[in-house]
Amino acid sequence: MNELIAKISLCIERGKVNQLSPYPKDMKGQDGADECARQALAAGAGPEAILQACNDGMQHIGAKFSRNEAFVPELLMAAKAMNAVMAHLKPFFLAGTVKPKGRFVLGTVAGDLHDIGKNLVSMVVAGNGWEVIDLGVDVKTARFLDAIRTHPGCRVGLSALLTTTMGNMAATVQAIKSQFPTTVVLVGGAPLSREAAVQMGADGYAPDPQGAAAFLNQLGAAA
Repeated sequence: MNELIAKISLCIERGKVNQLSPYPKDMKGQDGADECARQALAAGAGPEAILQACNDGMQHIGAKFSRNEAFVPELLMAAKAMNAVMAHLKPFFLAGTVKPKGRFVLGTVAGDLHDIGKNLVSMVVAGNGWEVIDLGVDVKTARFLDAIRTHPGCRVGLSALLTTTMGNMAATVQAIKSQFPTTVVLVGGAPLSREAAVQMGADGYAPDPQGAAAFLNQLGAAA
């Protein structure tokens, strides 16, 4: 049983989706995350243990990404492997057997159409056990506020790649804090810095997807 759980984590870290997946080459023909998750559940493994394996695998590849030892394609394959496992766990989430750590509302701010960074954050955070509500790109302040009303107690992530949209990000942070002062807001993106995040009034700054997951995990489960 422990061997299967460890294999799930490894498959996610390496991006081995299923037996038919040719990637990575050194694992060609081996069972992937899909088969291992199915086998683990059939053998009586708890969904929480399998979810923890997803968490571990995504943390490992996220740490490598932060150290420039892995790159976007590897991270995308890891996320694909994680999604294969999550498909097996979906019934447990729907039944309430497994509960997410909390909800994370995420979006690229108004005026910015870039989504690669946001999507990577979404994948890594979801792999760490959070339910992600992805609002997409060019998200106006009103949509963030509506999402917070719909998901009380959520954490919020704002992404921007363009320097010209930092003003929109700051305005959104201020609006959120004005209407929902206890809502935790995390910001990130190429033009951002920790100092800029503080000036905006955000609660945190993440330079990369793993940093976003670490920030949320340090906060603990949402109420």
